[in-house]
Amino acid sequence: MEAKAKIAIIGGTGLADSNLFKFIEHIEVKTPFGKPSGKITITDFNGTMVAFLPRHGAGHVIPPHKVNYRANIHALKELGVEHILAFTAVGSLRDDMKPGDIVIPDQFIDMTKRRELTFYDGPKVVHISAADPFCANLRKLAADVVKKLGIRHHGNGTYICVDGPRFSTRAESKLWKIMKADVVGMTLVPEAQLAREAEICYLSVSSVTDYDVWADKPVNASDIIETMKKNSENVVYIVREIIPLIKGKRVCECATALKNAEL
Repeated sequence: MEAKAKIAIIGGTGLADSNLFKFIEHIEVKTPFGKPSGKITITDFNGTMVAFLPRHGAGHVIPPHKVNYRANIHALKELGVEHILAFTAVGSLRDDMKPGDIVIPDQFIDMTKRRELTFYDGPKVVHISAADPFCANLRKLAADVVKKLGIRHHGNGTYICVDGPRFSTRAESKLWKIMKADVVGMTLVPEAQLAREAEICYLSVSSVTDYDVWADKPVNASDIIETMKKNSENVVYIVREIIPLIKGKRVCECATALKNAEL
């Protein structure tokens, strides 16, 4: 397939419809792993082609444990994508990571149980390194951008990923804290590791919507909606600033993740 875009955004509800981007086309991509979450929207951002993929489908109809992560990442790879900016909503496991904050994770803990985790189910066997699962270059760019914008943020953190769609029990939430996780969400795994297998640079930008249930800080629906609105505005600012910084030849480890990984 002809290359369409080097940068992709996963999630980021409303971004594709913002006035930052000029619509070019919708593309339906077939993959060996089935259908992606939806059509991929190709847009133009001041001369840079950017692909948008709705992780949960149009209208947010696919729950996190049913997302076809393999098809999504494979489709983006087919379109020539080299950088993924992935936006997620998370619950906080720390007092100082407050609703409205942005977290740029540098580690994750996988507590999922029912997901297809790799492109390589045999006969080829591949063991990628996940010691540092996110692109260091993109993480630095993101940290610089949010600092410049004055957005309250945390430049690192451990994201614990659970299957969902239910939220944590209080006992689980307390366990995640014992495990030194900082935020909890449902979509990072296997998205991040599949991107690494596809040799795509991957950045997670996690927006804190509330405190997880370890905290005696009840949050009602209106509070969460207001926080999500604020976070969405910040996401637009972040995307606007970071895209022009993603340029030049890649020199990170992501681009050669499969080197020496195959048995």
